[in-house]
Amino acid sequence: MQDSYHYQLIARAIAQIDAAHAAGTSLTLSALAQKLHMSEAHFQKCFTAWAGVSPLRYMQYLKLDLAKDLLRQRHPLTAVAQETGLSGSARLHDLVLRWEAMTPGEFARKGAGLLINWGRFDTPYGPALVMGTSRGICGLAFSAEMGEATAYQDLATRWPAATFVENPEALEQWVTAAFAQRGDVALHLSGRAFQIKVWEALLQIPEGAVATYQDIAIAIGAPKATRAAGTAIGRNPVAALIPCHRALRKSGGLGGYHWGLTTKRVLLAREAARAEANGSRMPHAALATDND
Repeated sequence: MQDSYHYQLIARAIAQIDAAHAAGTSLTLSALAQKLHMSEAHFQKCFTAWAGVSPLRYMQYLKLDLAKDLLRQRHPLTAVAQETGLSGSARLHDLVLRWEAMTPGEFARKGAGLLINWGRFDTPYGPALVMGTSRGICGLAFSAEMGEATAYQDLATRWPAATFVENPEALEQWVTAAFAQRGDVALHLSGRAFQIKVWEALLQIPEGAVATYQDIAIAIGAPKATRAAGTAIGRNPVAALIPCHRALRKSGGLGGYHWGLTTKRVLLAREAARAEANGSRMPHAALATDND
């Protein structure tokens, strides 16, 4: 996937931008292209193809204060929840996510009798390991920072009694639709009731916007459970598809990110750039109904 190459380019650019920031300097487009051993024209073309905005504009999104800027402009999660209601499906642009959680009995059985297919995929955010049942994707991990073995173990331990078979073909259609932002993607999630409520709330955060852990706790009717909400966010098993990267600390800090902070920054920056390119910094996420 060409986008995977673009992601690697972005990751290298972030390292150079951060190094310059730490040294109290900034980089011009020409200087950054030179550090990446690319011509300025090729660098600009690759950046624009991936992010939808110019490299210089995108670099502004990659600055360390991006999270605080987004937080100041965030669409109140409580208002979104009141307007739409919390549901088990969400539409973002042309992508439809439909999901179901395990029943309490299935959760207790820990995947016994369940066949889970898995495979390696290139994505716009680097290499990923994806797992899925016949009912939908049940795990998606970005493996660039944690490594493939660790990513596999992280996902597999959520279904300890299941049988795992390497079969990427069974997942390819869902994965392609998910990262093309077009099509129907099914999710099959394993989590406790509180975690499921938190993940539902995350689906209400529009692309190009963010919310705090406290916002999310309030939205699910548990305003004193901010810490528990943060823990549940960190246990999200499907990176990017349930947008836990849009959850920030109250201070505007990125907080932790299970799949690596570089990936979180790139996700937020690209979404902010896409929102701007579409003419809205904070587009609404309209829910799909069962009749869609």
